[in-house]
Formats: sequence, structure tokens, C-alpha cells
Amino acid sequence: MAQNSDQSASFWTAASIVPPLIAAGLFAFFLSFLHPISAGESVRHAWEWIPSMGVELSFFIDGLSLTFALLISGIGVLVMLFSGKYMAGNPQHGRFSMYLVSFMLAMLGLVLSDNLLGLFVFWELTTITSFLLIGFNHDSKLSQRSAMQALLVTGTGGLAMLAGFLLIGSVSGTMELSELRGMGDILRDSPMYLPILLLVLAGAFTKSAQFPFHFWLPNAMAAPTPVSAYLHSATMVKGGVYLLARMHPNLSGTDVWLWTLVVFGAFTTVFASVLALKQNDLKQTLAYTTLMALGALVLFLAAPGGYAITAMATFLVVHSLYKAALFLMIGCVDHSTGTRDARRLGGLIRRMPITGVAGGLAALSMAGMYPFIGFIGKELLYKAGLESPASVLIVTGAIFLASALMFAVAGVVALKPFWGSAAHMPQLDRPIREAPIPMLAGPVILGVAGLFFGLNSHALQHAVTDPIVGAVLGDMEKAKDLHLWAGVNMALYLSLATFATGLVLYLFHKTLRERLIAAGERLMSFDAKWDSLLVAINAGAVKVTALIQPGILSRYLLVVFSTITLAIGGTILARGLDIGTPVLDGITYVHLIVFGLTVSGAFVAVITNSRIAAIAGLGVTGIGVALVFIQFGAPDVAITQILVEMLVVVLFSVAALKLPTLPQRLPFHNRGLHAIVAIGLGAVVTGVVIGITSVPLNMNLTEYFEKYSYPIAHGKNIVNVILVDFRAFDTFGEISVVAVAAISAYALLKQRKSGGTS
Repeated sequence: MAQNSDQSASFWTAASIVPPLIAAGLFAFFLSFLHPISAGESVRHAWEWIPSMGVELSFFIDGLSLTFALLISGIGVLVMLFSGKYMAGNPQHGRFSMYLVSFMLAMLGLVLSDNLLGLFVFWELTTITSFLLIGFNHDSKLSQRSAMQALLVTGTGGLAMLAGFLLIGSVSGTMELSELRGMGDILRDSPMYLPILLLVLAGAFTKSAQFPFHFWLPNAMAAPTPVSAYLHSATMVKGGVYLLARMHPNLSGTDVWLWTLVVFGAFTTVFASVLALKQNDLKQTLAYTTLMALGALVLFLAAPGGYAITAMATFLVVHSLYKAALFLMIGCVDHSTGTRDARRLGGLIRRMPITGVAGGLAALSMAGMYPFIGFIGKELLYKAGLESPASVLIVTGAIFLASALMFAVAGVVALKPFWGSAAHMPQLDRPIREAPIPMLAGPVILGVAGLFFGLNSHALQHAVTDPIVGAVLGDMEKAKDLHLWAGVNMALYLSLATFATGLVLYLFHKTLRERLIAAGERLMSFDAKWDSLLVAINAGAVKVTALIQPGILSRYLLVVFSTITLAIGGTILARGLDIGTPVLDGITYVHLIVFGLTVSGAFVAVITNSRIAAIAGLGVTGIGVALVFIQFGAPDVAITQILVEMLVVVLFSVAALKLPTLPQRLPFHNRGLHAIVAIGLGAVVTGVVIGITSVPLNMNLTEYFEKYSYPIAHGKNIVNVILVDFRAFDTFGEISVVAVAAISAYALLKQRKSGGTS
């Protein structure tokens, strides 16, 4: 349903005007690179990001990244114009516009980033902004669920991808994509190739909704129509395709790459095309055709041939043009009629002729009809399939079935609502008429663009396909020519067979929908299992929490100290490390007094049944430790230790007055286990200290702090400088932990005082 609450709301607001101006400025900026990039050049800009780690914030423009940047910004102009009127009158219009612009900038960063870490940052920013856009109607349970589903699926894939990037950096020694381009053999010959490939594919497949991660994308149609047109047709969902194309020089050329992309791409292509024909909601129909297109793009990235990459590059543009146009066309229909249900729409051509013609142009390109760019794209897909001897039947068969189904879907989306029967049209209290000009601009321009590039395919070849092939394969000469008429050949025969099959499917699509397709959807309905998966995860988390968080402090301490003892002690024993012999020279009676004081305090804490006596004993031990600091030249640390001990003793003593008395004694077996762990931990720590002090101390850090405390941090007290400058984040984290603990304690005490239960 249309989102605007006031049909007559003004378009001339900042939320309506500023976003398309930003997108138009970016589009003009990227157009300025078209000539040098088309000539085979590339542009790189870099700034220091994390100098200490040698990480740069770098951006790289070549044929691949420029094409994506032009699609993102160019279609962004039209989507944001549409959005300005579609959302006019919505009280959250400003917030929506901010989200949309933020997503556009994040997506541009993703496709332009030359550094893998930078790419990951922008990748996750697109995940977050798309989450905000999909869940824009936050009062809707459906929107909440869809947004969370998209976030979890694509976010999880993004984390896997990050692991792959780190492995790539480890193997190659660089994180710059422009440098990685010539290191394909190094990665393919590495024993880490398979883990790298699987992790990168996890990120790409989840982002571009390949089977079995396909289910989140149709659910994302819960977002407003401008979001559907932008994120889930022309931009975000192609992020995974971009990643595969960018990594093609490094990871392709193996059987694992070939067959993984062929199998998953082909299955997604056919499976999604079948389900597209079943849908009644026109946005859902287009969502599944998006899955089909993404599967086809992945399918042709499997092969290294010139036809395959040329077909991928051409279809990338073809799909972006017709899909954004059709989404915006449906938005116009929804705006005027209040419905997107294909069963209720018909006869709109008389009242919305411009919308009908614009949608018809886009649908003809989608159906692959002559002389649209969609026809050229389909011919190239067939030629690329026939060029793949290892998988010719799978590739060509998948494209044939998908193209025929797309022909039928094009009729359902753009023919039936305008030329079909109007018997079931909804009755409105207002006349049905054309949408406002800002909303019509997108469908008209994009629909005409599909025809223009079909008649002028050489322009698209020079500006887009040749540079993309050069970026992916390293040689623009491998690109194939785009011809509107390439003669009578097998690809033409397949196109004619596609049209005939598609027409039959359209004529009988109702029967297919009710019988075969419905059964297939039930069989492969992963979305129905999503909620069950979340319930199972939550139940598992509850059980694990009950096991490791029983609310018994002594058990927590026992587990922590036992783990430390076994981990460190086991390592010492397993490796046969010699910890040396303790040096006891220089021991005086003062040291012995401090030792006796410290041990006596600990002994009191162990044997007493009084909390007050126990905390007092621990306080004595703490004072003993402070005296050790004083004896060995650390008065600042000693003062801090004394203050902490005094504060803890006082505060705990006050709190202990409100606590019940301790039991007379712990069960014997518990006390024995605790004693064993305590003695073991003490022995391990003692051994580690002896081992450290038995070898010459590395003074690098000491010398560094002494040398730079004043010049860099402008502090003469080295200990203070370490705490507040060199280890500022550590100190901040410690303060945060103390603050959270204090707030939690206050909340618990307040709840207890008020008679609540915890």
C-alpha cells in the first residue's frame, strides 16, 4: 500500500528535494570518469586509515566499480524522486530519506573500496541501513520480522566473508584489491584456498540471496516500494554479485568455483522463476524474478570465457533497468488504486496510459523481446551457455526455462493489470488517474532506456560491457560485441522457442499456479522453517544459560579458576617447559613479616563463617600486597591498592549487614575440591612467575614508556600516562565494567528493598 497519508501533500520539502540532488551530483561526478575508464584506465585514491597497521582507506574505479556506481547513483535519482512524492505527508518522511541516502553512500563505498577491510565495513553498513529501511514500518510485525531476518542472514554471511578476507590477507600479504589482482595463482595454490572460497561464497550467497538463503529477499518486500525498487533490484542484492566479479581473477579457474556457482546459480534461477509465476502480489512477483536474475549473474560468473562475462555485464544492466522501472510502475499503480493484487487489477490503460506504456516497455525488455536491450542480453546468455562445454546442458537449460517463465511473468506484471478485465477492480471514493510526475519519471526514463540501449547497443558496449570484461578478465579484447541482429544461429532458435514456451506458460499460468507450483513451494519453503530455527536457537540458548549461569558465584569462580589452572598448567606439562629454580637471595625479616601478614589474611578468609571476618581477612591480604608494591618501588600502585581495599571492605561490610548468615560449613567434598583448585592455581601462578623471573626481562616496553611518556603524552608520571594514554581504552573498559557493576548492584538492592524478586 502507498505510504503517504496525504495525497495532496507538497513535494517541495527538504526530505523530497535534497536526496535526489545528492544522487544527481554523485551521478554527474561518476559520469566524468566514463571516458578514461572506457579507454581502459583506472583511478585509485587512498588515505591513511590505521597507519600503525598499514591499513589505508582506499578507493578504486575501474569498469566494474564505475558501472555499479552509475547504476546506484543514477537509479538512486529516480527512486528518490519517486520517494519524495510517494512518502509525502508521512510524518517520518525525513527519517526515511536519511536512511535511503545513507544506504546509497554505503553501497557506493562497497563497490568503490579497494581495501578488503574497507569493503567489509561498507558491506555491513549496507546491512544495517537496509535493516532500517525494511523495518521502516516498525509498528508492523511483518516488517519487524522481515528486517530482522535480512539482518541475521546477510550479517552472518558478512562475518564469514570477513574471515575469508583475513585469510586472503594472510596468504597474499596485502588487503588491497588492486594488488590482489595479479595474485590469483598464489591464492589458488594455497592450502587455504578452499576455506577462503567457501567463506567468500557464504558472504556473496547470503547477500545476493542464492539458494538456500533466498527466502529473506521476497520477505523484504514488506518495505515501502522505493526501498524494494532500490535495495532489492538494482543495488544491495547485487553486492554479492559484485563481490564474486571482483574476486573472479583471484578465485576462479578451479572446478570447485565452477561447479559451485553453476549448481547454485542454475537452481536459484529456475526455482525462483517458477515461484515468481505463483505470486499474486506484484511486488512479490518481482522479488522472485530478482532472485532469478541474481542466479543467472552468479551462473555466468562461474566461467572464464568472454561470452560468459559479457553476458553477465550486459544482463547486470538489463535487469537493473527493467526491474527498477517495474517496481516503480507497481508503486504508481498501488498509489492510484490502493492494491497490488494481480487478480484485482485490470483495464488501467485507459486511466493510466503513461504508466501502462512505461511498464510495457520495461516488461518487453524483461521478456527479451526485439529490439530491446533485454533481447541482446538474452541472446548473450544463450551464447554463453552454448560456449560452456562442461556444463552446457545445465546452463542452457536453466536459462531457457527461466527466460520462458520470465516471458510469462512479464505478461502477468505489465499486460494483465492494464489490458486485462476490470471486473474485479477495487471501488474507490476517488478517480483512478496517473501518478504525479516525480513518480512517473522513473518508469518512463528507465523503460525508454531499455529501448534506447537496444537500438544503440554499441554505446552500452563501449561504456559498460567492454570495461567490465577488462576489469574481470584483465583484457578488454576478450569482450564480445553486442548486436541487435547477429544473424540466424542457435541463440536465435532458442529465443524463438523461449517466446513460444513463454506464451504457453502465460496462457496456462493459473493452472500451473494452482497445482504444480504450489506443491513445489510447499516442498522448498525455507521461510516456514525460519521461525522454527529461531525458536530452537532460543531454546538452546536458554539451556546453555541455565547450565553455565546457575546464579551460584562459587561455581563461576570454580569454573574460571579450574580452566586457567588446566590451560596453563597443562601447557607447561605438555611442552615440558623448565620453569627454573626460584632465587631467594636477599630475603629479609621484613619480607617474611609481609608474607606472614598476607597468608594469615587469606587463612582467616578461608576458615571463617562470618562474611565480615572474611572480607576483613581479604583486606589484610590486600594490604600485604600493597606492602609488596611499596617494597619493590611502585608506591602509586600501592596507594591505589590500599584505597581499593579500604573501599571494598567498607562497602561490603555495609552490604553484608543485609545479607543472610553463611552456612556453618560447606559440604566436605566441595571444600576439598575448592582447596585442590586453589592450591593448583597457586602452584601454576608461582611457576609462571618463577619462569618469567628466571630469564632476562625484556625491557622494550619499559624503555618505550620511559622514552615517550613525556614527548607524546606530556606526562611525567609514567604509571599515570600508561593508564590514561597508552592504555586508555583498557582503562575506559575497566571503568565501564565497574560502572555497570555498580548500577546492577544498585538495581538489585533497590528491588530487594521494594520487595521485588530477582
